[in-house]
Amino acid sequence: MNVTIYDVAREANVSMATVSRVVNGNPNVKPVTRKKVLDVINQLGYRPNAVARGLASKRTTTVGVIIPDISNVFYAELARGIEDIATMYKYNIILSSSDENEDKELQVLNTLLGKQVDGIIYMGEKITGQLQEEFNRSPVPVVLAGAIDMKQNLASVNIDYLEATKAAVELFIQNGHKQIAFVTGSLEEPVNRELKLKGYQEALKKAGISYNENYVIEADYDYNSGVRAFEQLNQLEKRPNAVIVTDDELAIGILNTALDAGVKVPDELEIMTSNNTKLTLMSRPQLSTIVQPLYDIGAVAMRLLTKLMTSEEVEEKTVVLPHSEKLRGTTK
Repeated sequence: MNVTIYDVAREANVSMATVSRVVNGNPNVKPVTRKKVLDVINQLGYRPNAVARGLASKRTTTVGVIIPDISNVFYAELARGIEDIATMYKYNIILSSSDENEDKELQVLNTLLGKQVDGIIYMGEKITGQLQEEFNRSPVPVVLAGAIDMKQNLASVNIDYLEATKAAVELFIQNGHKQIAFVTGSLEEPVNRELKLKGYQEALKKAGISYNENYVIEADYDYNSGVRAFEQLNQLEKRPNAVIVTDDELAIGILNTALDAGVKVPDELEIMTSNNTKLTLMSRPQLSTIVQPLYDIGAVAMRLLTKLMTSEEVEEKTVVLPHSEKLRGTTK
């Protein structure tokens, strides 16, 4: 049976209010009484009931985190930053995967709100109209981490995806390339369509290079999709000599399939990926990449949420962190 606060109070011969003050760190308890209560807590193995405490204080010190794909290293590194700052501020995390399913996202969100979480962090590429409505109706603050709200109604932490993509394409152009491919996730996702694709297009236009829709491939964020993306590009009459990819696992699929086909990387095909996860260092050659501060995005998102949950002053709800490029073995 679970040990209750009543059991501790009875064993220590004090009131339940005294036990509550000890558990919550209230200084208005005599040292000798505090020690006696703590000894009983250790002896009985008592663990405070977070739900009951939340009902009393109207706070559960719990944050819900919605992640679209728990197997994707990108989201795992964001989550690490969230977890560290949550621990620092003494919040517990409930991590829920939506499996990139729109219906499940709504279900997960409502489940977390039903658990009386104090706030929500959402990581995902696409916010549907229905999900946006649920966020707007949420009784607790919502912060996006590595996700875009094009209307900027929600607090968010990201990099400038348009400028990051544009800079990567310009590096290829400086290397003399004109056949530059762009392999991305679904263009139904605003971050891909309105920011990354536009960055790609703007860089081409600036250099006087015609946009070729055959060089734009939509793919899932996984290795096998990278394999298929390269095979599709390799069948073109004018095969690309450079490719920017919006996901690291996807990029490794392209890299390995290119090498298996006898393509020399980077001499015949340069590759630039976008997330700088640990996967970029595990490939051979190592992948050149846009550097997103993934840990920092998660950490800043969690810190921003703590401010919103405690009604602290927030100067800017849309936070844009700096990015850079790291050139490794897949570019010249």
